[in-house]
Parts: sequence; C-alpha cells; structure tokens
Amino acid sequence: MLNKSRLVKQELVKKRGLLYQLAYSWCHEPALADDLVQEAMVKALRNTRQLQDINALKPWLTRILSNCWYDYLRSRRDITDIDSLPYEALPRTADTNERQDIVDRVRQMIEKLPIGQRQVITLVDLAGFSYAEIAETLDIPIGTVMSRICRARKALKVSLAEYDPRHDYARAKIRSIK
Repeated sequence: MLNKSRLVKQELVKKRGLLYQLAYSWCHEPALADDLVQEAMVKALRNTRQLQDINALKPWLTRILSNCWYDYLRSRRDITDIDSLPYEALPRTADTNERQDIVDRVRQMIEKLPIGQRQVITLVDLAGFSYAEIAETLDIPIGTVMSRICRARKALKVSLAEYDPRHDYARAKIRSIK
C-alpha cells in the first residue's frame, strides 16, 4: 500500500501539466484551471485506494478533474454562464506572428463549443485519449464520444472557413478516427 501511494504521488507530479492543460482548455482562466487541478490532485491522493490499476491513472485523474469542473459549473450556475462570456485576448506585441493568430483563433473557436464537445475534442487532440478512454473517463457511451467529436470538428471547420475563406477546410482532414 505504501509503495502504491508513493508511486501514485510520483505519477501525479508527472501528470500535473497535462491536467492543467485540460482544465485551462475547458475554463480559459489560469487561476481557475490551477484550482481545479489542485482540487483534483487532492481528491486523487485521498482516494488512492480506489485506483485498481496504476496504468489507468491518466483516465482516472481526468475523470476526477472532469468531476471537479462539473462541480464548479454547478456551484456557479446561478451566477454566470461561462459559455456566454466574451473571449478577452491578451495584449500582444507588434512582433506577434501569424501562427499565434491562428492559435488564438482556434482557442476562441474551441471556447465557443458546448462543454461536452469542448471536453472530448481536448481529450482527443490535447491529451491523446482514445475514444474508449474518453467514454470511460466521462462515463458516457462511446457513440456519444464519436458524435461529439464529429460535431465539434464540423463546427471548427466552419469557423476556420469563415476565418480564411481561401482555404477549403471542408476537404481538409483534421484527424482520423481512432
């Protein structure tokens, strides 16, 4: 038990960056993302005994993080609808290149996606989860994962086409199905 606990602690340290990236991609607020990750890590440490297989740590942690995110959304439901908040770009220098503009645009597009689509697209494309891992992590059927990915990618293609009408994004492949 002591070795398992120590091993989980070591792995938590390694996974913290990934958890932060996911949390930030869901909420778009650095301080909130940090709080969500901290809460998820505390819960993971308290519930180490629930983890049956150390190889399932990544989906297990992501599920805890997702639950923390939904808890936060439920607690703020009457106060603010985060999907209705406008995107506020950080001030940039004159040296900002085209690549950063594209990154900012994609972040804006992802922020506008419904939370379910936002979660699955970031879990696949940012964290490298398989569809089965996402289904298990979010406790939804794999068909739901696939339909959310499909809808999210279609929405992103439409937004990209509006951003740069010269490029045929409808024919471009973002990523193949796993």
